[in-house]
Amino acid sequence: VCIHRVRSYSGIRFIKSKYVCVFDKSALKFSHQQRLFRTSAVSCGQIVQFKLSDIGEGITEVTVKEWYIKEGDSVSQFDSICEVQSDKASVTITSRYDGIIRKLHYNLDEIAYVGKPLVDIEIDASKGVSPEEDVVETPPMSHEEHTHQEIKGHKTLATPAVRRLAMENNIKLSEVVGTGKDNRILKEDILNYLAKQTGAILPPSPKAEIIPPLPKSETVPAAPKDRARKIPVPVSRPIVFSGKDKTEPITGFHKAMVKTMSAALKIPHFGYCDEIDLTQLVQLREELKPLAQIRGVKLSFMPFFIKAASLGLLQYPILNASLDESCQNVTYKASHNIGVAMDTEQGLIVPNVKNVQVCSVFEIASELNRLQSLGSAGQLGTNDLSGGTFTLSNIGTIGGTYAKPVILPPEVAIGALGKIQVLPRFNGKGEVFKAQIMNVSWSADHRIIDGATMARFSNLWKSYLENPASMLLDLK
Repeated sequence: VCIHRVRSYSGIRFIKSKYVCVFDKSALKFSHQQRLFRTSAVSCGQIVQFKLSDIGEGITEVTVKEWYIKEGDSVSQFDSICEVQSDKASVTITSRYDGIIRKLHYNLDEIAYVGKPLVDIEIDASKGVSPEEDVVETPPMSHEEHTHQEIKGHKTLATPAVRRLAMENNIKLSEVVGTGKDNRILKEDILNYLAKQTGAILPPSPKAEIIPPLPKSETVPAAPKDRARKIPVPVSRPIVFSGKDKTEPITGFHKAMVKTMSAALKIPHFGYCDEIDLTQLVQLREELKPLAQIRGVKLSFMPFFIKAASLGLLQYPILNASLDESCQNVTYKASHNIGVAMDTEQGLIVPNVKNVQVCSVFEIASELNRLQSLGSAGQLGTNDLSGGTFTLSNIGTIGGTYAKPVILPPEVAIGALGKIQVLPRFNGKGEVFKAQIMNVSWSADHRIIDGATMARFSNLWKSYLENPASMLLDLK
């Protein structure tokens, strides 16, 4: 007989066999217990090794940035276990089990590998959890096994947590429309589907709330136009001279930069530069900024730059395309997912605003506020950092007028925006006036984009910004 588990029952030692056996309780009661059962009882809990599953995008290793639990803590399904950072984004790992944390396999800032144990969890075997699921002897699950589900001959993208939620509510995934990347079914999709079936009212998605303007007496006063010139102040950091060279591994976003820029060197770049007179746009923004602030959104110049670029891409779709590796096919992207380069403590990151072609300037500003907040906290998700089709880099917020931006594959164009300067210019009458001038530097993939196309796009983009009222004719 293969002994599977030992537990205490009615004051006597009871052996549960792996095979079906029938015991007469009365016979056991009068048997010689000391002779038959001297093995001590052990806990009925089962130790499960929770492995780091494939989080997509070809990622094989991540850095553990923060633990939300410690050994001895109790966790439930969907509870956050830790936050990990790949070379693309930060991801929060959640538990698949109810149980007690018995071991953490990594310390902070250590490298964790996909398919390897992340934590050990003691679960209650009596709750029906299959011993064969992610147990010590189980090999790591593949990406196909845990993110896909075969339904009627095609694969539906869904994580194990989402599949479990659907199963608990008797929902067929084939009937749910996924709103994630590549039609992935998200937790919100399940809840929305459930609400439609039951008539429940779910909280609205986090959209920027539109608040009507306050009376003139209560409006936020506009910032004074005459501001003192900002002088760069060096960051005070303790300087330690050890006298020794120091070698560090390239990790995180820096590692992604190495891969991306190495691929970018294969692209034949060509540049095009111009200057933009933003005098009218500066005045318009000063008028709109208090209204946006009342709605809880900080309005910068960037939403106008992004929207003008989207209007230009409608006329020149070749700039919103991608080229395959063999340079045989060009794919014109339907969505204008315009990336914005951000300088963070973790390094250079480029999140993108999705579907700019159907967004208003205010909606773009609201989304930029969200991305900037998450970027500063190092909490941008993979969805925010992937899927870009065109990029703008506002290097002018730090300094400089011209740049030579590098294209982010598989995109084919990128623009770098310089700082806005007050410079003298001549009007049509030959009179000198004070103008708000910004320089722009474009880089394009010369394999499919010629200089004339880039120049025409830049001229159209420039006209929208120099005469912002003209954008009203093309806004949708």
